[in-house]
Amino acid sequence: MTAQYQVQDGVAVITLDNPPVNGLGHSTRLGIVEGMTRALDDAAVKAIVITGAGKAFSGGADIREFNTPKAMQEPTLHSVIRVLEGSSKPVVAAVHSVAMGGGLELALGCNYRVASKGAQIALPEVKLGLLPGAGGTQRLPRVIGLEAAANMIVSGTPVLSEKFAGTKLFDEIVDGDVLPAAVKFAQNVGAATGPHPKVRDLKVRHENPEGYLGFARNTVAAMAKNFPAPLKCLEAVAGSLKPFEQGLKEEREGFLFLVTTPESRALRHAFFGERAASKIPDVPEGTATRKIEKVAVIGAGTMGGGISMNFLNAGIPVTILETKQEALDRGVGIIRKNYENSAKKGKLTQEKVEQRMGLLSTTLSYDEIKDADLVIEAVFEEMGVKEIVFKKLDEVMKQGAILASNTSTLDVNKIASFTKRPQDVVGMHFFSPANVMKLLEVVRGEKTGKDVLATVMQLGKKIKKTAVVSGVCDGFIGNRMIEQYSRQAGYLLDEGALPEQVDKAIEKFGFAMGPFRMGDLAGNDIGWAIRKRRAVDKPDIQYSKTADLLCEMGRYGQKTGAGWYDYKAGDRKPYPNQQVNDMIVQHSKDLGITRRKISDEEIVERLVFALVNEGAKILEEGIASKASDIDMVYLTGYGFPLFRGGPMLYADQVGLYNVALAMKRYAKGYHGEAWQVAPLLQKLADEGKGFNG
Repeated sequence: MTAQYQVQDGVAVITLDNPPVNGLGHSTRLGIVEGMTRALDDAAVKAIVITGAGKAFSGGADIREFNTPKAMQEPTLHSVIRVLEGSSKPVVAAVHSVAMGGGLELALGCNYRVASKGAQIALPEVKLGLLPGAGGTQRLPRVIGLEAAANMIVSGTPVLSEKFAGTKLFDEIVDGDVLPAAVKFAQNVGAATGPHPKVRDLKVRHENPEGYLGFARNTVAAMAKNFPAPLKCLEAVAGSLKPFEQGLKEEREGFLFLVTTPESRALRHAFFGERAASKIPDVPEGTATRKIEKVAVIGAGTMGGGISMNFLNAGIPVTILETKQEALDRGVGIIRKNYENSAKKGKLTQEKVEQRMGLLSTTLSYDEIKDADLVIEAVFEEMGVKEIVFKKLDEVMKQGAILASNTSTLDVNKIASFTKRPQDVVGMHFFSPANVMKLLEVVRGEKTGKDVLATVMQLGKKIKKTAVVSGVCDGFIGNRMIEQYSRQAGYLLDEGALPEQVDKAIEKFGFAMGPFRMGDLAGNDIGWAIRKRRAVDKPDIQYSKTADLLCEMGRYGQKTGAGWYDYKAGDRKPYPNQQVNDMIVQHSKDLGITRRKISDEEIVERLVFALVNEGAKILEEGIASKASDIDMVYLTGYGFPLFRGGPMLYADQVGLYNVALAMKRYAKGYHGEAWQVAPLLQKLADEGKGFNG
């Protein structure tokens, strides 16, 4: 049983005990009802207190039971709350640390609530594309008012308990341990004759509800255009102005509608995918990890500086190594400037700026980094350069140090072979800007130690990254897939589209940025260099020549003020360029292609399905261990729309049969060789299955 029962001085104390956050799983719900029955049957018990063990009152639904029959097995949370509201003895919630989602709804079903200062209070269901489904939208407005409740429920943001002082949400807010205060409070109300208050009996008051709700609807609709949940949350809160049971019925209808939407499925997939990414099939939980107390970074450029900031932010000392003092000075100057900018925006105090800068040291000598527990190389993306660095690291670093490479495409096994300790070598591929982007691709070499992998994954969490494990292949998960996406973008130009149409179509689909704007931001010369290397390594892979012709015109992107688009000083807005468009049209003529009108639907299908097909190959080869890992890479590193859940989930929602059918259609067209359906995709399509089960 995950709820404990004891009696203290005439007060029955029911303690939720379901670590880590006392999720309201079936066993816990059952335990509450059984505890209530015992307390009501015991004449010596005058009042009841419900609290949570450990570090939470309750974090809400038990996520381990999501999508299982147990989630809806009686007693449901609705049934539990009915038992609380029907109690002949007063029930007091002793709220501490965290009361979120169903945990807060449980507390709202009690007659009284005593809270400790600093407890985090929230109804965050909107972040999963849902609304609070156990009366939260009806009870919260009754205790804190219509507007405050609407703001909390529509945003899902936690609020500290003391902010509710003076409202009917909490009868008492105490410093320190809440349980003794709640037991004392329960003794007092238990001695008084009833009836005891019920939140459901309160009226929602507002001077001008219709005026406020009209304004709120417009605001929410504008801010959440791709997500139905925020508006549904607001409508459910509006229902609190009606009789309680009617409002509850509307809340239930809203919940049942949202739970079937693709957007909610996408948000729940991302929520679980982030947690699942840290689970590696052959690395058991509890694998011993290495201590990381000092970090060294080789290279003070854009990546080296950004990588360093992640560790400084987490309070871990960093030493940056460079070959020239000027490079070090420039790199440190940029780090300071980034922190100063955050301070100007009020995101960081000046004290914090100095604290973080105080953890940073620099050196020109490898000898001064030999005691680091982790060293990350962020030098030029060229195997010869990496070889020099790793041979030197192998020579100087202490035994047990982790040697990591920030390579985005190179062979980590080959890099590891430059050392006598390949078990200590791992890829840590950060995304630019490294201090902002959430994704960290952790590249597992064939000899990388399990303890090294476990350590780096744990460290990823500490520096607030979404760490995803990839096997070794050209480009790992993200860049290997984006290559196929970029190839299709180029072919679309050859056949009849222009950069602006391609970018607008995929941005309308929900991408943060289309492929040509992305090329201009990253630097078209980088792609040019990769294609030149590909011409030697993989001569069978064909690309459109338009990107090369663009680079021959000296149009490298935003850094030169001219790429696929023109850019004005201090303005990142892309302006189409006639000369570029003429070059594209002329190139089609040179190829003997009659340009045609290409629909936005075709653009989106070809770009996204190219990602999906390569993702299927990556899964089949074991480069990624699960489809959700691929989706996490694309949601956190490549601007794939969150409301679509990542390329693999999107393909599941379209139906793999339909995806394969579209690919076979494109295989009959221009560069059809790029559309060989991945065997895994075809197999799942034939079986009527999806990548995510």
